[in-house]
Amino acid sequence: MAYALKSYEEDKPAFRREAAPAKGYTYREYRSWGEDVHCELIDGIPYMMASPGVWHQRVAREVFGQLWDWLKGKKCEVFAAPFDVRLFPPRDGEDGESDKTVVQPDVLVVCDREKLSDGKACKGAPDFVAEVISKGTKGKDFGDKRSLYEKAGVREYWVVDEGEVYKYTLVDGKYRETVHELNEDARIDVDVLPGCGISFGEIVGLKLNP
Repeated sequence: MAYALKSYEEDKPAFRREAAPAKGYTYREYRSWGEDVHCELIDGIPYMMASPGVWHQRVAREVFGQLWDWLKGKKCEVFAAPFDVRLFPPRDGEDGESDKTVVQPDVLVVCDREKLSDGKACKGAPDFVAEVISKGTKGKDFGDKRSLYEKAGVREYWVVDEGEVYKYTLVDGKYRETVHELNEDARIDVDVLPGCGISFGEIVGLKLNP
């Protein structure tokens, strides 16, 4: 694995970690790596993303599909990874591609169409984000990403695990956590989309890939 990564970085010299600028990479440099580089940029540091397993894809597909059906004809839009989200876009008067955090949530909902106006990414916080656990992403989903989404102002953030959904709702700038156990009758409301709920009966009992 180490040899493969080293070879990959040599083929993509702009991506080599040891060549990273002292202040980290920017969105401009991130875009220059091309679509075949599957990574997220957090505070200027690139993190490679492995391909998700079967359980992850089934759960993400179920969440996305139910949101897609419910949002038809409504102003909000749902997207699925890979789709860039620039959580902290530059303010007016700053370099338009100088931001250093770009994430690719598993599922996201955007209600402000202006955030999609450049046709390339979501510029700013989505209204809703769901991340589906993989074996190697628990720490990132509950740690770095939770903090980033809270700071950026994502109004509702879900972490979907095998037996629970951890729901974080933004209250006065801080996340309030509620934990929902998954069973065949589980239906969890999406608070930022009144009337919308996600049913988990189709995926209860499926096991996270070893």
